[in-house]
Amino acid sequence: MLVITRREGEEVVIGDPKNPIGVVRIASVKGERVRIAFDFPRDIEINRREIADQIVQAPPEVLATIKQGAVAQ
Repeated sequence: MLVITRREGEEVVIGDPKNPIGVVRIASVKGERVRIAFDFPRDIEINRREIADQIVQAPPEVLATIKQGAVAQ
């Protein structure tokens, strides 16, 4: 795990600096609350840990069912 210190307005570039996957910026710091801005392509999911844990624990979604039909003679 990488731990770095950033001030409000500073950024972290994720991936190749010439063609980054995304950027994380410290939007604001007020007391103990830190607002973080993520600039990533829409196809990359970004979730809070508690939401990510719920997704992992959720049963798989059923997209379709197969019904066994009568056999034609």
